[in-house]
Amino acid sequence: MPRRNPTKKLDVIGSLDLRPETAVGDYIESKQQEELFIKPPHQDSAGDSIELLFIANAREHETMLKLQQEMLANAKRQSEINADRVRKMYKTQDRLRKRFIEVNGFIKDCADKKRIAEKAISEETLLHEELIKSSEKYKESIAELKVFRGALKATVEEFKPYEKVLDEVVKVSDIFVSPKDCMDRCDALMLAQVEINNLEQQKTQEIEEMRKQMVKITNEAALTVLGLKNDLARLERSYNQSRSLCLKWEKILAGVKDSISTNYLAKERTLDAVNVLYRLLCRRRDMEPTYMRSDVENCMDFIKEEVELLKAILKQFEERKATKVPDKMPGTTAIDGAEC
Repeated sequence: MPRRNPTKKLDVIGSLDLRPETAVGDYIESKQQEELFIKPPHQDSAGDSIELLFIANAREHETMLKLQQEMLANAKRQSEINADRVRKMYKTQDRLRKRFIEVNGFIKDCADKKRIAEKAISEETLLHEELIKSSEKYKESIAELKVFRGALKATVEEFKPYEKVLDEVVKVSDIFVSPKDCMDRCDALMLAQVEINNLEQQKTQEIEEMRKQMVKITNEAALTVLGLKNDLARLERSYNQSRSLCLKWEKILAGVKDSISTNYLAKERTLDAVNVLYRLLCRRRDMEPTYMRSDVENCMDFIKEEVELLKAILKQFEERKATKVPDKMPGTTAIDGAEC
């Protein structure tokens, strides 16, 4: 029976195993109260007994076993089918791999042939373009030669009188052997003049380059001298700073040296004073000095004891003087000897 907030805790059969003497009354009381109880439909009808529940569970268990057997058989059948499919898939994969290798090799061969063909086409195209350019140049040259031929014929016709004059000059002159010799010498003079002009321009350019190089070297030397001058000034400033610092430290070290000497002298004087006082106190006690000058701690301990003893004697003497005690008192022999 569903409850939102039951008043008492009960199990399925009313907690008879825990407290059987009150379980039935608690069950009836919990069933009769309606404040926190929701009545489901057909709540008065009898429920299934334990035997019916067992039978239903057994039937369900048998059904589940049959279903499990069917599922196992189906799984075995599916595993066999899957194994066949895997074998077929591997065979297909091998066949496709071989086919892929063949096709890939064919594609590579085609690509190589295509590349070779494109290279040959490009070479032939370049050669064709070069031949076209060469043919155009030849055509232009032929046209220029035709023009030059016409101009040459006109020039020859124009210079025929000059040829006659040249022949007459050669006949009259003793220098020239023939008109060709005269023309060769004139050409040589013209070539020499051209070479002289070229050499003059070359030497002029060389002189200009030398002038620029000298200016560049002079500027670099000036910059170098200026840099050296700056370095020298910087070095001089550094030297002056170092010199002033050395003088400063020389003064400081001189003071330190004087202080060390003064402290050393004061230390030696203190040691001498301690030793003299120690020997004086030993002489007062009629003792031989046993400690050396360097054994300062033992000397100071001895001096401290003697000073405390003298202070005690002085204190007793002042007390005796204040109270006017007679000189002879028992136990004061050592004090009187010390005062004497």
